[in-house]
Amino acid sequence: MALQRLEITGREPFVGGHEWGTTGGYERLTGTVYYAVDPADPRNAVIVNLDRAPRGAAGLVAFTAPFVILRPVDLGRGNGKLFFCINNRGTSELGQVADYAAVGGQIAHLLRAGFTLIDVGWHGDGTPNPVQLFPDFPVATEADGSPVTGRVRLEFSFFMPQFSTPLAPMWRAYPAADTDTSSASLVSRPRAGAPATPIAPDKWAFGTLDAQGKDFAQSATDICLFDGFSTDRLYELIYTARDPIVMGLAYAVVRDLGAFLRFERNGNPLADGPLPRRAYAYGASSTGMYLREYLYLGFNADEAGRKVFDGVFLNTGGANRLLANVEFAHPTFYSAQDGHQDSGSNAIGPATFGVSTDPLTGRTDGILKRPETDPLVIEAVDENSFWTWKNSLQVVDGAGHPVPLPDNVRLYFKAGQGHLGIHGLLSPPLYPNGIFGEARYPSPSLDTPMFNPQAVERGLPGLGGAMFTVLDEWADKGIAPPASNFPRLETGQLVTLEHYRAVFPATPGFEPPTVCAGLDVLDYGPEFGPEGGRMTVLPPRHGAAYKVYVPRPDSDGIAVSDHRPMEAAVPLGTNVGWNLRRDGFRGGDLCGLEGSFLPFAASRAEREATGDPRLSLEERYGDHAGFVAAVRQATRELVDARFMLEADAQAWIEAAEQSRVLR
Repeated sequence: MALQRLEITGREPFVGGHEWGTTGGYERLTGTVYYAVDPADPRNAVIVNLDRAPRGAAGLVAFTAPFVILRPVDLGRGNGKLFFCINNRGTSELGQVADYAAVGGQIAHLLRAGFTLIDVGWHGDGTPNPVQLFPDFPVATEADGSPVTGRVRLEFSFFMPQFSTPLAPMWRAYPAADTDTSSASLVSRPRAGAPATPIAPDKWAFGTLDAQGKDFAQSATDICLFDGFSTDRLYELIYTARDPIVMGLAYAVVRDLGAFLRFERNGNPLADGPLPRRAYAYGASSTGMYLREYLYLGFNADEAGRKVFDGVFLNTGGANRLLANVEFAHPTFYSAQDGHQDSGSNAIGPATFGVSTDPLTGRTDGILKRPETDPLVIEAVDENSFWTWKNSLQVVDGAGHPVPLPDNVRLYFKAGQGHLGIHGLLSPPLYPNGIFGEARYPSPSLDTPMFNPQAVERGLPGLGGAMFTVLDEWADKGIAPPASNFPRLETGQLVTLEHYRAVFPATPGFEPPTVCAGLDVLDYGPEFGPEGGRMTVLPPRHGAAYKVYVPRPDSDGIAVSDHRPMEAAVPLGTNVGWNLRRDGFRGGDLCGLEGSFLPFAASRAEREATGDPRLSLEERYGDHAGFVAAVRQATRELVDARFMLEADAQAWIEAAEQSRVLR
């Protein structure tokens, strides 16, 4: 087995030994996992550059990763199931906290239900530190020990002017093999996708400058622009780098630890009770893309061919896959409308879970194509991912034909939600110009358990405890989950961008986008394919364009859907999944992951005075009691549909009763 041993270096009561329901107290184990992967094993052959990694005893490739386990002190009081809460960019939700009330709502639900929770470092270009989980992966070398080199393409945008930047801000950069700028290319654009303006080699350098643009210091992992980088330009660098990390090991990390904890006894910290009978995995955002790639590459089967996870819950991965299994990969960067349009984690086929034929490439493929080891899959998708991550490609092919979902998949739509939140009664305050000041419209805050541990799991926005319960009942008891409520062409809930703009309510000062993320057939050269590889053509050659769609808005501008989130089911204003960049920050492009919120007028007279076509709060609900009644009805419908837990429904009702709405 690839996992050699698991070394526990820390063991402590979790939040002081707090009792979680009938499960009782938990303890938190931390330490290091030691791996040794066989490049000759067919199940590892897909890992790019594994054959060029340094080898130790018996020809194996060794590496390590830090882990965290939250396990019941008495495993007999747990539910006998594992839940991998896979970290996003090294930041785990399983950190120690002083007060049990500060434990994230999703995590608290899992603890009360008796799960053993696991997290392990997989993001291979992080810098190890005591707070985050980053593995120590090997660097590929040539057979004679010399460095592997190759062309790398990076994009940069800035929310404040500056003179220099690391090649990979906050991440472990691939050093320039040659710091002569004449052998590299730096260009800028006024907007994403616009024609490039070359920057002369003597106008920039590999190195750093201070805040005043002085004191140059050469560096193979930074670049500087002598005239300064602007917030109103997008920059692209192509250079020759060296020392690629074997990033595809990111998938073996989770596979092998999951299999070890589930199937092995020797050295297993869970072996003092019955071995786990079920195992699940959860990933959000970038980690949702990770799990799509994990499944596509076949890592849900361990080296012995055993299924690792029975069920997987992805919280908004979009149609993108992570594309970490690429030479010189930076899995933190992702393709969007306003940046990395044809690079980074992208919706390179297959984008569908089921096997289908791509009419543009002719390839027949799917993420789930191994019935013996494929898990049950639930994915919750926000509206932003249709605008940013081409999410219609999960249910529509590139020629605009509907694609069915397989029976082992459910897709649930979080109408009106930006990637970073949705605004309503239980939300933090809005950011007037977005998280980094780049947005044109007010943006919902980072209203997720990772950023706001005391946030209520409010049904569809986070789905959280409700969907964990649904997934567990599906895998463990055979109870079918709710039907998918994903927008589809057949129901008229997916429309073109032109259609969206035509039917969006003409609200003064609130213009819908003129752009959304698109996708062409991309050719990165003969050494790159759907499973990853080496990109030798940068930028890629563009082929035919895929047809993409966005959710249709209703008369309020909120996306149409069955079982909408509370903030959209009983709205206080228009929540949409998009925002726009404001002037000075590449105005007109989408503003990344941010949504927008525009409140309703309080009365008919107020809305008519401004020309707002959307009904006022008074016209919708009558008075405060009417608003509370609407909240009560909507929560009941969500609970009955299994999209909300009863405890969360009560929190919504209490918030409505205590609110100042129509008082």
